[in-house]
Amino acid sequence: MCPMWLIIEYLNGSFIYMFHKLVLLMLPIILLSCGGESSVKVVKAQPPKTNIKSSDTTLLIESHNEQDLVLNDYMKEQLEPIRANFKRINSKNDWSLVLQKDLYQSTEGGYVCFYYFNDKIEKIVERNFGESGQNLSEFYLLNGELSFVLERSYNYNRPLFYDSTSMKKNNDTEAFDFEQSEIAEDRSYFIKGKMVHAVVSGDYGSPFPRENLDEEGKRLKSELKKLMLLAKH
Repeated sequence: MCPMWLIIEYLNGSFIYMFHKLVLLMLPIILLSCGGESSVKVVKAQPPKTNIKSSDTTLLIESHNEQDLVLNDYMKEQLEPIRANFKRINSKNDWSLVLQKDLYQSTEGGYVCFYYFNDKIEKIVERNFGESGQNLSEFYLLNGELSFVLERSYNYNRPLFYDSTSMKKNNDTEAFDFEQSEIAEDRSYFIKGKMVHAVVSGDYGSPFPRENLDEEGKRLKSELKKLMLLAKH
């Protein structure tokens, strides 16, 4: 069922003061959730219209014209081709095809975009929305292999519809406030199919144990495999 009734139900009293924020935050979720059957959208030579605009501060922003963070000299030479590929791809505007498909693996839905150039996928962007936060994952391919993954997330201070009435009812001290969201960002680097380095929020680019990299690399490659299968159906 479309979640619009939830918005209507809470349009009273103390909830009105934050309604304008929730409208911006919930608009793409409403559009996705009301779709019913899985939908596919095809946009030629440009990103899909549902991509996030830089002026929208309530949604995670997809990388565009960005360079990778270089925190220190660790593996600087080995990582240079990965960083150059990241910059090249996220600066591209002349895509041959952009294919968008809806996702239903989170409570509020999501979608994935496949970016094609000369019949080959070079970038995949996955978004998932939930009552407690939202996630953005960008997968970059180099010569057909996973090269770089950028993951960003918002973790809300309280669930999306947790207003002042809910706060008082539960003897809480906080209601949902988007400005109090925690932002996390992880960067993962791959060479010849193997994860070789990671930079996570609050870290300064120091090396991770090999077993940690292997475990995280396995998770990301599994997610990529699932998305690649989705692109074929």
